[in-house]
Amino acid sequence: MSDPVQYPYFYRTVPNKLHLCAGIGKLLKYFGWKWVNIFSTDDESSVRAVQILREGIEQNGGCIEFHETIPHYGRIMVPQLEKVHSAIKQSSAVNIYYFNKNTAMPLSYVQFLQLQLHRYLRNLHFKNGLGEEMYMDENGELTTGYDILNLIFLPNMTLKYEVVGHYNPHAPQGQDFTIDEKAIVWESYFTQIPPQFRCSPSCHPGYRKLTKEGKPICCYDCIPCSEGEISNQTDMDTCTTCPDDQRSNQIRDACIPKVITFLSFEEPLGIVLTSISMFFFLVTAVILGIFIHYRDTPIVRANNRHLSYIILISLMFCFFCPLIFIGRPHEVNCILRQTTFGIVFSIALSSILAKTITVVTAFQATKPGSKLHKWIGSRVSNSIILSCSLIQTVLCLAWLFTAPPFPYLNMRSEIGTILIECKEGSVIAFYCVLGYLGFLAGISFIIAFLARNLPDSFNEAKYITFSMLIFCNVWISFIPTYLSSKGKYMVAVEIFAILASSAGLLGCIFSPKCYIILLRPERNNKKDLRKM
Repeated sequence: MSDPVQYPYFYRTVPNKLHLCAGIGKLLKYFGWKWVNIFSTDDESSVRAVQILREGIEQNGGCIEFHETIPHYGRIMVPQLEKVHSAIKQSSAVNIYYFNKNTAMPLSYVQFLQLQLHRYLRNLHFKNGLGEEMYMDENGELTTGYDILNLIFLPNMTLKYEVVGHYNPHAPQGQDFTIDEKAIVWESYFTQIPPQFRCSPSCHPGYRKLTKEGKPICCYDCIPCSEGEISNQTDMDTCTTCPDDQRSNQIRDACIPKVITFLSFEEPLGIVLTSISMFFFLVTAVILGIFIHYRDTPIVRANNRHLSYIILISLMFCFFCPLIFIGRPHEVNCILRQTTFGIVFSIALSSILAKTITVVTAFQATKPGSKLHKWIGSRVSNSIILSCSLIQTVLCLAWLFTAPPFPYLNMRSEIGTILIECKEGSVIAFYCVLGYLGFLAGISFIIAFLARNLPDSFNEAKYITFSMLIFCNVWISFIPTYLSSKGKYMVAVEIFAILASSAGLLGCIFSPKCYIILLRPERNNKKDLRKM
C-alpha cells in the first residue's frame, strides 16, 4: 500500500514493517548477535512482519532458534511477559518481541479521510510534544524515528522501560542508529557483558567455519586453515589461498613471502661439494704435472702420453663442472651446466676409447703380416677424439636451438619455499646427451674387457675395464636417484655422479702409474713393464 500510484490517498500512521525489521537488524549487527528467538502475537499483521524479519536475519547470517506466538487480545498483559521471561532464561539466543495492537478503522472512515483530508495531510508538518518534527514523505509514511527500549524486570515483578537508543530510517547514513551501552541494564544471569548470543563461539583469524551436519548455519566448528591458506577476519566461511610466491604464517592469519632457496656456495652441502671438486681438480693437476715431468720414462711413453694428457686435462674440466651447478641459477649457467658437462665428458670418454683402440691395434700390429701399422699413431687417436666429441657437440647445439635449459621458479615442490632451479627444457635432449656418454663408456668397456688379457705393456686395458665399470654403475644408479630427488638435492645428486665417475676414471687409470713413478721408480723400465 506504499505505492503512491496505486494508492495515492494512503497515509501510514503506524510503523512500516520494513523499517522496523531494518532497525532490529542494525541492533543485532551492532552487538554481533546471530542466535535469535522471536516472540510475537498471532495476528495476521504480526505474522507478515515476522516473516520479513526472519528473512532479514537469515540474509545477514543469523539463525532463528525458535519462534513463539502469544494470543492477541488487543494488548499484552504483564503475566504473559513474565511467563516468557521465565522461559527464555533457558535459551542462549537474543529475544525479539514483536507485538501489534489492533489499529484498524472502518473502511468508510478511511475513505472519508482520503477524500476530505488528503490536501491537508500531504502538507502535514508540525512538532510533537517532544519537539520532534513530524511530516509525511512522498510515500505517505510518517517520517518518525523509533526508540530502542530496554525492558527491565524489577524485583517486585513489575516492568520498566528505559530508552537506550534511537533508530531513524530517514536520518543521514551513519546517524540513523545510535545506542548508549552504558544505559543498558543487563540481566544478572549473563556471564558476559554484553552477552554473546551465538550458537557457536566466533572463529578467530586463522580458522574457518565448518557447519555442523544437520544443524543451522550458525552452529559450526572452527577448524584451522590449511598450509598455504589464511583467514584474516573473524568468522570467515572459507580460507583464502596465498599467492604462489607467498606462504601462510604460523598462526595462518597472514601471507608472508616464501623463502628463496637453491644450492648455494655458503650452505654446508655446497661447501662440501665445492671442496671435493676443488680437491680432485688439484689432484688431477698434480698428476698431469707428474706425467709431464716424467714424460720420457718408459711407463708414461708406453701408455701414449699425449692421450694421457688429453684425458687428464678433460678430467680437470670434469671436476670443475660442479662449480657451474652450485649457485643461484640464471639463464647463462643453466645453459652451461648440462652442455659443458656433456661435451667435456665426451672428450674424456672418447680419449679413453681412443686409448683402448690404440692398445688393441698396437697388439694386433705386432702379429706377422698385419697391415694395422698405419692405424697406429696420434692421427688416428685424434680423429677418434674429434669425431666422437663432435657428435656430442652437435647434440648439445641442437638442444640449445630447440628447447634450451632455463631458470625456473618452483613454488610447489617444497612447502613455504621458492626453489630456483634449472629446467632441462627438452628432457629428450638431456637423456640423449647422457645416453651418448653411456654409449661411449659401453664401447670402451667392451673393447677393454676383450683386451684385458693382452700380454706385455698392453695390460692398461685392465684398468680401463675397471674404470668403465665404475663409470657405468655410477650413471645407471644416477637416473632413478635423480628422478626421486627434489629441489636442490637433484642438483647435488648430479654433482655427486659427476665427481664419483670422474674420480673413478682418475683413480683406476692413473693411480697405478703414479704409484710406480713415485714409490717404485725401480720398476719404471721396459723390462719390468713387460712382466706386468
